[in-house]
Amino acid sequence: MKKTRTALSVSVCAAAVLSAVPFSANAAENDTVYGTMNIPYAEFYAAEIGNAYEVDAVSSATASKWAMNEPGKLVAGTFNDGNGTILGVTFPVAVKSSDVAFLTEKYGFAATDATPVAYKTITVNGDSITASKVNDTNGEATADGSAELSTESRYGDYQLNVKGYPEEADLYGVIVNTSSGDSYALRHLENIWRAGAISWSAGIKTTEAHGNTLKFEDYASSMGKTVTSVTYITLDGYTTVNVGSVYLPVKFDGSVNAEDAAAGTGKTALTLTGFPEDYNKNISAGEGFTATETEISYTNAMPGSYTVTVSDASGKYADVSGSFILSTSEIPVKYEDGKLVTADGFTDEQAANFIKNITTVSVNETSYAASGKRSVKIIAEDGTIDFEAKSNDANIFDGSGKYAMTVTATGYTEPYSFSTEAEEEPTEPSTEATTATSTATATTTTGSATTTKAPATTKAATTSSKSNSPQTGVGGVAGPAAVLALAGTAVFALRKKND
Repeated sequence: MKKTRTALSVSVCAAAVLSAVPFSANAAENDTVYGTMNIPYAEFYAAEIGNAYEVDAVSSATASKWAMNEPGKLVAGTFNDGNGTILGVTFPVAVKSSDVAFLTEKYGFAATDATPVAYKTITVNGDSITASKVNDTNGEATADGSAELSTESRYGDYQLNVKGYPEEADLYGVIVNTSSGDSYALRHLENIWRAGAISWSAGIKTTEAHGNTLKFEDYASSMGKTVTSVTYITLDGYTTVNVGSVYLPVKFDGSVNAEDAAAGTGKTALTLTGFPEDYNKNISAGEGFTATETEISYTNAMPGSYTVTVSDASGKYADVSGSFILSTSEIPVKYEDGKLVTADGFTDEQAANFIKNITTVSVNETSYAASGKRSVKIIAEDGTIDFEAKSNDANIFDGSGKYAMTVTATGYTEPYSFSTEAEEEPTEPSTEATTATSTATATTTTGSATTTKAPATTKAATTSSKSNSPQTGVGGVAGPAAVLALAGTAVFALRKKND
């Protein structure tokens, strides 16, 4: 694998100054000047994919990720219009000295003293330019890797998580190659993401997770193709990662809809729409479930979210999935001595299922997500409450010992609410106490039944909780719960490489 040895940063905003400097050192050989310049995607990729199609700029409404073009950042090496549109990449080039003035004015050309390891040769034709394929002076590198495919991506119809790509280099271009000889050029942010993840729309999912409209026309023909390799363009040149044979199953505008229903034993309606006539349906909702094209039946199913998946036995088409919730109004936990424990009349398995499905925890009317990127772990898997938990480096619990808490869980129609109250400090020291530990009396209310336990040496003094009536019988198995301002500045790295 190629590795970076040296780096040189050049500012495009200094291009006008650099253009006034004599280029005798650069023009010594064949009147050629080496430098860097802003190359629009269409010109950058034209020779790489044999002019198969013109690669558009990519617009994004995703915060300011489009401006993160410094080395090592999400869209490193790109340039933009300063208003959310990535126009292409800033890459090393070889140009004629007679074209320097034009390219400096129109494309931000900036000369360099060293010959790049990898560069494109630029030809000026009137007011337009053409760019060659990358001149990879040390030869192309190849690597054996792999690619994991997902057809249920938030960012398009197909997502490939590639292993073996050049992780230590900024990616200036990525090309997906298929066994049929077709190649697909990808753009930053919309198609090229972090950690080897690439994605694109083929026309079925046309809006990504942040609301950006996906350009799909040039990728529609990828359906049904087999990806064999992915080529990465870096400042070291080409690195092609062989990924084996990854089939892109045909997608279509179909849906799977299952109705929510009660947990336990029962059945729910299932509706399949938009499936091709030759789709050989195989329907599955997991262990303990039986599904036909019209309904799903189940026995002793725990509350929670479940997924039903329809796959094509012939392998031609992509899977289509839908989710449904089985729910109950019964709460199988109670608060006791700093944690959620199994409520009377329920099993430990049922209590664990409630805790596993927790979605939000509210503390003194402030709600915290229990899952996702911005989640906060307030309640552990065993039910213990972390009174030292923080959110954005701020303590969630103020140390008063008085907290009104509400826990919401998927599959449970009612939230579980309880409170803790700190006991007053004694006015006189106890003659029997050897430490400053306060005592607590735990009071738990479940429906109409109230029980009082003996004092315990904990921070919480008095606790009260509320849940619904005891369960009448639900047991069984649990299921799955479901990147400028570089118009003014660009940074470049010139690298040596080792095969």
